[in-house]
Amino acid sequence: MATAMDWLPWSLLLFSLMCETSAFYVPGVAPINFHQNDPVEIKPSKITYKAENLGEVLRGDRIVNTPFQVLMNSEKKCEVLCSQSNKPVTLTVEQSRLVAERITEDYYVHLIADNLPVATRLELYSNRDSDDKKKEKDVQFEHGYRLGFTDVNKIYLHNHLSFILYYHREDMEEDQEHTYRVVRFEVIPQSIRLEDLKADEKSSCTLPEGTNSSPQEIDPTKENQLYFTYSVHWEESDIKWASRWDTYLTMSDVQIHWFSIINSVVVVFFLSGILSMIIIRTLRKDIANYNKEDDIEDTMEESGWKLVHGDVFRPPQYPMILSSLLGSGIQLFCMILIVIFVAMLGMLSPSSRGALMTTACFLFMFMGVFGGFSAGRLYRTLKGHRWKKGAFCTATLYPGVVFGICFVLNCFIWGKHSSGAVPFPTMVALLCMWFGISLPLVYLGYYFGFRKQPYDNPVRTNQIPRQIPEQRWYMNRFVGILMAGILPFGAMFIELFFIFSAIWENQFYYLFGFLFLVFIILVVSCSQISIVMVYFQLCAEDYRWWWRNFLVSGGSAFYVLVYAIFYFVNKLDIVEFIPSLLYFGYTALMVLSFWLLTGTIGFYAAYMFVRKIYAAVKID
Repeated sequence: MATAMDWLPWSLLLFSLMCETSAFYVPGVAPINFHQNDPVEIKPSKITYKAENLGEVLRGDRIVNTPFQVLMNSEKKCEVLCSQSNKPVTLTVEQSRLVAERITEDYYVHLIADNLPVATRLELYSNRDSDDKKKEKDVQFEHGYRLGFTDVNKIYLHNHLSFILYYHREDMEEDQEHTYRVVRFEVIPQSIRLEDLKADEKSSCTLPEGTNSSPQEIDPTKENQLYFTYSVHWEESDIKWASRWDTYLTMSDVQIHWFSIINSVVVVFFLSGILSMIIIRTLRKDIANYNKEDDIEDTMEESGWKLVHGDVFRPPQYPMILSSLLGSGIQLFCMILIVIFVAMLGMLSPSSRGALMTTACFLFMFMGVFGGFSAGRLYRTLKGHRWKKGAFCTATLYPGVVFGICFVLNCFIWGKHSSGAVPFPTMVALLCMWFGISLPLVYLGYYFGFRKQPYDNPVRTNQIPRQIPEQRWYMNRFVGILMAGILPFGAMFIELFFIFSAIWENQFYYLFGFLFLVFIILVVSCSQISIVMVYFQLCAEDYRWWWRNFLVSGGSAFYVLVYAIFYFVNKLDIVEFIPSLLYFGYTALMVLSFWLLTGTIGFYAAYMFVRKIYAAVKID
C-alpha cells in the first residue's frame, strides 16, 4: 500500500507506479502476530481505498491495496503480477509516455507491509583509498525505491521487485505454535527485459541467471510489452518489534547532527550571555543615574529612553490588526510547543501516518481560546472598543490567508489530477472546523480577555505626542530586520536543513528531542534580541516601537526565505512550473507562520521589558 498517484484505470494504475505504488498493509500500530503461511495481505477482488485520517489526506496520501500475495515465512522465487494467460502487459503510447516522464522526474514508489514502509538498502564504502578487502561497508537505507532509471538517454523501468522481509520469532510455550512479527521490509528493484523472463501458465516465472540479462527499456514513442514480477524472501532477525522503526529513523548522519546542534547551542548561549551582560550593566547604570535627585538634566541628555516616557505606551496605528496578528502568534506558539513536546515523548510516531498533521490542525483550532484571550486583552490595553470586530479579525486574518493560499495551490494540483490535491469534502470539513470550532473559541477567549483588566502600564501617556528626532541609518527598519534575524536563524538553521530534507527529499523526521531544544533556544534568542533592539530604539527617542518590534523580531523569517531559495536552487532539481509554484507557495506559508511566531515571542518579551524599566525609574 502506498501513495496513489492519480490513474485509476487498471492497466495505467498498474504500470505507472506498480499498481498505484501500493503494497500490503495490516492496520494498527500494535504488534500483529502471524503464524506460518498466514497471509500478510490477501489479494482482493478489486482495488479499494483505505480510510485515511485528516493528516494523511492533507499530506496527499491515498492508501490502496495491491495484488501482491505474501504469506508469512513462505518463499516465492518469481511470481508474475497483473498478467493473464501468461501474456505480457502492453503499455499504450500514452501510458509509456507517462511512465517515462515519471522516471525522468525521479518518482519513488512507497510500499507498506504491516505498517512498515519499504526501504532500499544502499551499501557505501567508507575507505575509498584502501584495498578492496579492507573496505568497510556503510549501510544506509533509502525510503521507497526508484520507479526506474535513465542511462545514456534511455529510460528503464524497475519491473521486478525482490522483497526481503525480516521476522522476529516470538517465544512461546512448548505446546503452542510459533508466531512471527514483521520487523523490517526491504526491496531490491531490478529491471529485466521481456525476453529474459520466462513465465508459465501458473503465473510463475524464471529469472535470468547472473548478470546476463538486459534492463527493460521504456520507449515513450511506441507501445511497450513487459512483465511485472516479484519474489519474496524471508529472513529471521534478532530485532524486536518495539525496535523495528530504528532502521528508518537513523538514516541521517547522527554525529554531524549532534555536532551541529551542540555548536549552535554554545554559540547562541555565548552571544546571548554577552548581550545580556551588556544590556543589564547599561540599564543598571541608566536607572541609577535617573533615580538620582541631583544632575538629572545631565543624565537625561546622556541617554534618551527616559525622555519618551510620556509616549512609550501611546497606542500604535491599526491596534486591531496588531492585536489580531499577535493573537494568531500565541495560537501558533501554543500549538507548536505542545506538538513538539508530545512528539518528543514518542506519542506521534511515524508509524501513525498523518498523526502529526492531524494533531497540529486540531490543536491550532482549540488553541484559539488562548489566542483570542491574549488578543482581546491587548486590544483593550491599546484603547480599542470594537471587541466583536476584533475577535472576528483574530479568527479570520491569519487562517484566512493560509486557507486562501492553500486553496489557490490546491486548484493547480486539481488541474494536474494529482492525489496530492485535498478533496472538496475535506475542504468543506476544514471550513466547518474553522467556523465551528476555532471561531467560537476565539470569540470566547476574546470576550474574557477584553473584559479582563488591561495591562497596567507604569507611566501615563501625554496628550500631545513628542517630536521624534531624525534617526540614523542603522535604525532603518530593514537594517533592524537583518540585524535581529541573524542570531535566531543561526540557532536553528541546521535543524531547518533536516526539516527541509524531510519535507522535500523523501526522508523521515523524528528528531523531536533536538527540535524541542532548538525551539527553546529560539525563544530565548528571539526574546533577547528583541529586548536589545527596542532598547536601542528608545535610546534614539523613537517611541513607535509596537509595530517595528513585531516586524523586527520576526527578522529570522527573512533568512528562512533566503535559505529556502538557496535550497531550491542548489538542492532540488525542480524545473516545471507547478512543482515550483507549490514549493514557493508552501514556503510562503512557512515564512509567514515563522514570522508570526518569532514576532510574537519578541513582542511580548519587549513589552515586558519596557514595562519593567519604566516601572524602575522615578517619573515626576
